[in-house]
Amino acid sequence: MRETEARSPIAILLILIVVLYAAALFVAPLFAMVQGALARGIEPLLETFRDPSVIHAFQVTLILSLAAVAINALLGLTTAWVLVRHRFRGRKLFDTLVDIPFVFSPVIAGYALIVLFGREGWLAPPIFPVVFALPGILLAKVFVSLPFVTREVQPVLEALAPEPEQAAYTIGASRWTTFRRVILPELWTALLYGVVLTFARAIGEFGAVSVVSGNIEGYTETATSFVFRALNDRNNVGAYGVSALLCVFSLVILIVMSLLRSRIVRREA
Repeated sequence: MRETEARSPIAILLILIVVLYAAALFVAPLFAMVQGALARGIEPLLETFRDPSVIHAFQVTLILSLAAVAINALLGLTTAWVLVRHRFRGRKLFDTLVDIPFVFSPVIAGYALIVLFGREGWLAPPIFPVVFALPGILLAKVFVSLPFVTREVQPVLEALAPEPEQAAYTIGASRWTTFRRVILPELWTALLYGVVLTFARAIGEFGAVSVVSGNIEGYTETATSFVFRALNDRNNVGAYGVSALLCVFSLVILIVMSLLRSRIVRREA
């Protein structure tokens, strides 16, 4: 559709409504968090970020979120490949099940992990604990961010023309070489976009992580869990400060997503 300059009063009114809506949803809360974090000056805020429990919470959040990204990048790409390139009984059901994290309550997901991997759970490991430990947090992050890579890569893989791949096979290229040199470059932007979405979902998860981790300070507490504890402890500077820093992460992710989206649009044009 061709873009046109807004000239009519209705078009201008719609633009104002959208801008105000965006400001009310994001800009105003961000401004309130920054203001609350700096309400008592910069030193209490710096003390918050020097707090060992805060540092540990961010370390747990970032490390496990990156681990979830790595797992879901590999499994999501594999899942998209299986759904597009293979026909098998139950394929449509499996395709539907990929979207379960979109409709499944994170709190219920966390409880399901306890049922499965708790001390007396169906799949309780005999050697190391999963529930109320770091592996449980990783499983929760992997689950809630599972669909993004698959759903970004799948339509691109479906739209690929078969001729370049067939030509590679004709000249003697192996399946791995063909995938790496012919197919993957076409999927790369969509894969990165899915990875960014996966990271954004994993880093901001609270419900499933809160249930399965137990929010043990200095051990299984994540950044979002710290915000929840700080609010209960009336530590407003800590809650606002960590929330504002998480918002900065979100802004960076949004910028990266915007750049990737522009690249995808240029490739499709």
